[in-house]
Amino acid sequence: MYLGDAILEWHEIKISANNDKNNYSMKLKEKLQECQKDRKALLACNFYNFETLKAILIAAKSTNRSIILQATKSSIDYMGIDVTVNMAKTALKQYEVEGWLHLDHCESIDLIRQALDAGFESVMIDASEKDIYENIKITKKVVEIAARYEANVEAELGYIAKLGQSHEEAGFTKPEEARYFSEETGVDALAIAIGSAHGFYKKSPRLDLERLSRIREQTDAFLVLHGSSGIPRNIIMEAISRGICKINLATEIKNSFMTKLSETLSNTSEIDLRQVFPHATEYASGVVKGKLEYM
Repeated sequence: MYLGDAILEWHEIKISANNDKNNYSMKLKEKLQECQKDRKALLACNFYNFETLKAILIAAKSTNRSIILQATKSSIDYMGIDVTVNMAKTALKQYEVEGWLHLDHCESIDLIRQALDAGFESVMIDASEKDIYENIKITKKVVEIAARYEANVEAELGYIAKLGQSHEEAGFTKPEEARYFSEETGVDALAIAIGSAHGFYKKSPRLDLERLSRIREQTDAFLVLHGSSGIPRNIIMEAISRGICKINLATEIKNSFMTKLSETLSNTSEIDLRQVFPHATEYASGVVKGKLEYM
């Protein structure tokens, strides 16, 4: 056997092994199809350490809900990719929660390859700040890579404001472009711009729900709402009824955890972090639980 053939065979075995680890739950694509059909949604929560991961899983366990665990490049840089994957997978089993691990807002194809090799079941390629043709080119490549892992691929089309960016409507997703993008790339999930934004809102958010309905008519891709922190419950529920089947939650998790941690630290001289962190974990878990209860 040539060295190149041996390396390829090892790589295929590794992919198979990673897939075998996840036999305790259905594929994420299958779950999203189920949600799409039933007009329901999965909550996708970002975690940053063991305490925030625990908060999410306690909430999912107590509500008997499935969950998507999300990690960004920054979180992977902080924890390490193997720790991120192993901690998430082990915790899902320990808490007996059906869930999947998703790479959130990644701009690097190399990191996407590493994440898939490490055991991520879903990845997001974010080329949304490039023109639509370059976005299609990059996304299509990721779809081709992820196919070997049977992994879910999410992309973003339109302008979903990040922290500090304008919330103007100019970059909202156009229904006809959503159809074209989905057909050209074969992407599974599509994060759309309909008025949400990452981070907290300075004023009450107004989602273009009619636009959402028109986008849903144009594509069968799983529609994703980013920036759900601070969006009122009734608007979230309406968005789900119109076709959103994955909802991202990050800012409220970080904020609730740090708010409670700061409060606890200001009222104690305790130095044992095992005594201090649980208060913040419990508080953040309550926030996630509140979201899960109406999904």
